[in-house]
Amino acid sequence: MKFKTQLYVTFTTIVVLPLALTALAFCGIGMYLTHVQKGLSFAEDGPVDVTQKMQEIVENTDETYYLLKKQALEDPARLTDRDYLDEISANIANNSTYIIVRKGEELYYTNNKEAADIIFSKLSQHEIGDLSENTGLYFDEYNKYLKQVNFMFPDGSSGSVFVVTKATSLISRHLLVDMFVAILVILIFTSLMLTRWIYRSVFRPINELNTAMRHIKEGNFEYTLQVDGKGEIGDLYRDYEDMRLRLKESAEEKQEHEKQNRELISNISHDLKTPITAIKGYVEGIMDGVADTPEKMDKYIKTIYNKANDMDKLINELTVYSGIDNNRIPYNFHRINVADYFGDCVEEVGMDLEQRGIKLNYSNLVQPDTVVIADPEQMKKVINNIISNSVKYMNKPKGVIDIRILDEVDSIHVEIEDNGKGIAQKDLGKIFERFYRTDASRNSAQGGSGIGLSIVKKIIEDHGGYIWATSKEDEGTCMHFVLRKYIELPS
Repeated sequence: MKFKTQLYVTFTTIVVLPLALTALAFCGIGMYLTHVQKGLSFAEDGPVDVTQKMQEIVENTDETYYLLKKQALEDPARLTDRDYLDEISANIANNSTYIIVRKGEELYYTNNKEAADIIFSKLSQHEIGDLSENTGLYFDEYNKYLKQVNFMFPDGSSGSVFVVTKATSLISRHLLVDMFVAILVILIFTSLMLTRWIYRSVFRPINELNTAMRHIKEGNFEYTLQVDGKGEIGDLYRDYEDMRLRLKESAEEKQEHEKQNRELISNISHDLKTPITAIKGYVEGIMDGVADTPEKMDKYIKTIYNKANDMDKLINELTVYSGIDNNRIPYNFHRINVADYFGDCVEEVGMDLEQRGIKLNYSNLVQPDTVVIADPEQMKKVINNIISNSVKYMNKPKGVIDIRILDEVDSIHVEIEDNGKGIAQKDLGKIFERFYRTDASRNSAQGGSGIGLSIVKKIIEDHGGYIWATSKEDEGTCMHFVLRKYIELPS
């Protein structure tokens, strides 16, 4: 649920729920008190003992009643003192309670003459008797409740003091007290309910998110949050999960990148050490006079030159790798004729292969006017890297490399196949990964940084093509790559 909706629900609940519960409480308490009042009746032949039913109402008159009763026991004569009775009446005037003093069958004193005249006739018609302190009388037709204290006048006449309370006033006061308690309970209940709801819907998810963020801070990207909520909290959880997965992927990529860099440094260091050692050896041979004939001197110089070229290739690969890693390979695309371009490339590499004793076969099966969009320099790097790889792993006395250009309607398919030692099937899917070598021992005679084919793959893909390899061990390997033709639309 969205926060805005939660605020609406909270506001509505705070306003409506207490009002509804208060109305129900008011009706319930009112009906109960009315039932209590209606349940007390005045019989035709006199008042009914309503001690059990009027327990709550009785409590209001107890203080005055017990005061008068104590006075009747200690000094009944004071109950005939009108000044003393006026003092008591003044104290209870605000409680809808008044007193009546009866002497014999006559009204001796009251502080509410009008009300006393109405009910006194009832008191004079019946012998009330001496009631216990827990007994009261209720007159239903007048809504009056009373308690009686009997005493004797100084002249020997019997007397009674009645404490009379208007029952409806008691019910109203009880209703106010009960409603106050009910409203207090309703407010506490509403507050607890809303607090629990807000805690479960807001504070608990935030605490869980805070815990998850601490795990992220500590580098633990495996701590997940169950995303099953809606609204802002659900969106926040989903954003956290997206962030966690991206951070995890970034951390893994960083670790892999650092591993690759370490491996690159190790490979380059190893592969540079080999030609440098050879160059030092031949230079020392020249300095020591070992190359004492023109033929030997020429051989030593050519060897030094070739080793320097090997070092230059390694450095160039490292430069290209740096460009790949930063997506900064410089491309200069042109429309190039397939037949002319590959013909020139074959002619160029053919001379080097011939010197190495490797036969080069070339066949072009595309139309003479076939054109592709490519960077000539980068595509030359692709061809040279693939052929260099074939030469590196050539293990036959008579090496053969075939270059075939095939037509595939809207693209050209280039195949560069050798008869070298081949690649095992378990390694075939990994040869385009950076730094991957099928020769785990890094044979110094073969060398290489392990990034040549990854460079090839990157260049081909940047040209909008794709590359793959097929191979059989001890029979040879064939590299395939496809480039889309350039088709000029009719004007």
